[in-house]
Amino acid sequence: MTPENVTAVEASQPQHMSAVARVVGVLFEPTKTFEDIARKPGFVLPWILILLVSLGVTFAIGQHIGWERIVQHQLESGSRYEQMTPEQRAQGLTIGTKMAPLFGFGAPILGIPIVWLIISAVLLGIVAGIMSAPVKFKQVFAVVAHASVVRVISSILTIVVIFLKNPDQFNAQNPLAFNPGAFMDPQTTSKFVYTLASAFDLFTIWQIVLIAIGLKAAAGKKLSFGGALFSVVLPWAVLVLAGASLAGMFS
Repeated sequence: MTPENVTAVEASQPQHMSAVARVVGVLFEPTKTFEDIARKPGFVLPWILILLVSLGVTFAIGQHIGWERIVQHQLESGSRYEQMTPEQRAQGLTIGTKMAPLFGFGAPILGIPIVWLIISAVLLGIVAGIMSAPVKFKQVFAVVAHASVVRVISSILTIVVIFLKNPDQFNAQNPLAFNPGAFMDPQTTSKFVYTLASAFDLFTIWQIVLIAIGLKAAAGKKLSFGGALFSVVLPWAVLVLAGASLAGMFS
């Protein structure tokens, strides 16, 4: 092969985006970026970024809000709080205050990749199994990882809110006002309605759309965007309804 032919072949091959360019591109040029991700799947940088900001939120809560205040708020929001004796409340507060930081720091380290694995397996089953789209697990996993980058933005905003808001008014379960649930009183609103309203979060919807774009990019012409979006919305809707129903049952 002559040098001219080698140059022509190299020029015809698409240039892969860097990991940093992918993280930025997912937010501003998702279609182009996910096409690149589908050609060469990866997930390390999104995982590192999300892990760091998640730990940052946990640290900020511990330093500025205080774990005792967080646990006390959760206990008061529970349906059994009024039936608990003062001794039971004190015991629950003590145990919860000790366990909360361990869960807060440990959950992101183990939970993020596990959640991504579960989501990717479900989506692969729907897209490849039911819709017969030619996607691979590593492609779906990379799509889910990069779509989760929107959580970096929400986590940074959460940290800002933690330091700007009165600690007594901070709601750890719904820290940002980007869903209808943020404007409801969790004490008086039906748990079913509150959980359902909180699920329709701007960042969640953004993430769902990004995953759909990524699945479409990985599958090519074998999958429409509508089909990809349905593949993501269906399990999410089932999960949200199940969670809201359980919250309503045990409220």
